[in-house]
Amino acid sequence: MTAHLPKVELHLHLEGAAPPTFIRGLAQEKSINLDGIFDEAGHYSYRDFNDFLRVYEAATSVLTTPEDYARLTSAVLEQCAANDVIYAETFLSPDFCGGRDLGAWREYLHAMQDAADKAEAQDGIVLRGIVTCIRHFGPEKAKETAVCAAETAGDWIVGFGIAGDEMAGAPRDFAYSFDMAREAELRLTAHAGEWGGAASVHAAWRDLRVERIGHGVHAIQDPKLVDDLAAAGVVLEVCPGSNVALGVAKSWADHPIDKFRSAGVKVTVSTDDPPFFHTSMRHEYDRLADTFGWGDEIFREIAKTSAEAAFCDAETRAALLTKLETP
Repeated sequence: MTAHLPKVELHLHLEGAAPPTFIRGLAQEKSINLDGIFDEAGHYSYRDFNDFLRVYEAATSVLTTPEDYARLTSAVLEQCAANDVIYAETFLSPDFCGGRDLGAWREYLHAMQDAADKAEAQDGIVLRGIVTCIRHFGPEKAKETAVCAAETAGDWIVGFGIAGDEMAGAPRDFAYSFDMAREAELRLTAHAGEWGGAASVHAAWRDLRVERIGHGVHAIQDPKLVDDLAAAGVVLEVCPGSNVALGVAKSWADHPIDKFRSAGVKVTVSTDDPPFFHTSMRHEYDRLADTFGWGDEIFREIAKTSAEAAFCDAETRAALLTKLETP
């Protein structure tokens, strides 16, 4: 029954969560040829990380209008609800939703929020957005993204983060954008320590002053950093299935999530880009239970940690914690 426990997911890329059937159908409607990105079973197909990026870009290229994003939001939340997720935070990029134009971004945002409201009314799942700048697009474009975030901060847009090529530039290059988001009272997270080493995690934490780290798995290389993260209460948004699929971790048994937890680091469990990695929240729970012997008590603890680390308002958090405590 572990896989059927209520769950909270904090690290989910909206475009990356697009079901293959949804993308294929949208491509057909628009007469867009997506040959070469699906296997015979209809799943996304790629050879390595670079090929994954190619397939990801091709798949998401069909998403071009606010209505597309509204439909995408509905499709993604349907999958989340089917996996007993009661609350999710998703990364949204104005770069892909109106080219960082504030007026266009507002239109995309309205469409996504409307779809999320309908899903909440129908399935009880709550969604919130984290505006995310793209690291390899550079600091200047990140500032434009931060303006979009600051101008739409509120009950639904609750956070600001950075994703993209971890090897491009340094976290400190984006400090201005994070300061802007902080002044707008947005909560902060950063992808780090997925492809970069422990120093990448330390730099993101130190220079961007974030309270959560996306992935962060290579922090395990530095025992002092692990101790410091635990002492500071920094939360890791861990995506084990993604890490194994992309070779960040050699196998589930080699994944450091259990070591982090044993060291007192606050860990959460998410899927990242679930259909690309043939995973789901139920699958993550099943594999973690099989690999590390985790039982219901540990998964309930992780869900509670996730709810406490969520960027939502206090009222929403209290409702989540009540749901998680209900047998």
